[in-house]
Amino acid sequence: MSNDTVGKTLGVAAALCIVCSILVSTSAVKLKPLQTENKKLDIKKNLLLAAKLIDNPNATKAEILKAYESVEAKVVNLSTGEEVPEMDPEKFDAKKASKDPGMSVRINGDADVAKIKTRAKYAKVYYVKGEGGAVDMIVLPVYGKGLWSTLYGFLAMAPDTRTIRGLGFYEHGETPGLGGEVDNPNWKEKWVNKLATDANYQPVITVVKGEAPSGAQSKIDGLSGATLTSNGVTNLVQYWLGKDGFGPFLAKVRAQGGESL
Repeated sequence: MSNDTVGKTLGVAAALCIVCSILVSTSAVKLKPLQTENKKLDIKKNLLLAAKLIDNPNATKAEILKAYESVEAKVVNLSTGEEVPEMDPEKFDAKKASKDPGMSVRINGDADVAKIKTRAKYAKVYYVKGEGGAVDMIVLPVYGKGLWSTLYGFLAMAPDTRTIRGLGFYEHGETPGLGGEVDNPNWKEKWVNKLATDANYQPVITVVKGEAPSGAQSKIDGLSGATLTSNGVTNLVQYWLGKDGFGPFLAKVRAQGGESL
């Protein structure tokens, strides 16, 4: 019997598909722990870059883990600002929690300036400890809509909860050369030592259109040709520094003296 029959051809194709699917599935299962570890390492690296604890985007795993030794993660209740010691920061995933009705809250109307619709009831915060164990910096995870995507990043704050130490995004889909310039080191440097809030701790930091006025303490140069991304960055930073974001937590920090945490 000829080997070129339709039945045999389909049989060989089916067998090949089954073998390939088994190989792909097996590889995915075996590689998942490594992928998860690499993802966690990448987030740590980007946190350290935003906080200027490292300056090399290509830092080795050993360099990242060494620099991260000064960082202590906690989970806080966003409504009260209180730490939640029974929740393990290593296991808590705010992105997943924001999609769980029991772990999230819906943000209604004008309050949703970051256009995220829902957020988790809890969030991670990161204390960067200096000499003697005093808090030298507080790093906050922030996210919100740009033009094409949701931008995820870190905002590093001084213990006074007003002064910005750094900003960086580790995930977004904005247009390269336009909104994608949120990754430009020169633009990120413009955030350093700016005041995020006014004297009453209300968010005022703004990415303006064009160049910020000389000496402006709370204005950042806009991204050329990317007004909507610039507006999105303003909105997401102001949201997370406000009363519906980390505002209650930052008030607790000030009440406890910031550096004495």
